[in-house]
Amino acid sequence: MADKPIEVAAGLVFRDGKLLITKRPEGSHFAGLWEFPGGKREANETIERCLHRELKEELGIEVALGQALESVTHKYSVMTVQITFFLARLAKGEPRAIECAGLEWVTRENLAKFQFPPADQRLISRLVDDPSFWE
Repeated sequence: MADKPIEVAAGLVFRDGKLLITKRPEGSHFAGLWEFPGGKREANETIERCLHRELKEELGIEVALGQALESVTHKYSVMTVQITFFLARLAKGEPRAIECAGLEWVTRENLAKFQFPPADQRLISRLVDDPSFWE
């Protein structure tokens, strides 16, 4: 049971050529690092429903979900996470830092300047290398 990955949904929320990232709050694993907004899937929900719920709770927004872009399983010393990253477009609301330490709309050119957890690194490289995501 201890080896069972924690399932996480994360949104790549784009608007006007910028991508929304959030800062992990104090007291959390990887506090102070940046991440793509989302969170842990609850037992009674789909991974898509999880992302809708988390974005509403953390940022007060609703999104139109696109395809699952990538799924990453990463083993940390204290846990293993399986993160499914979805493309998304802001549909309703203006993001507010409700359950995160901050948020930023970043460009392709400055995404790599922010420090993210190791599980996100491959996706960050892909986003920086491919301008089509930002159109």
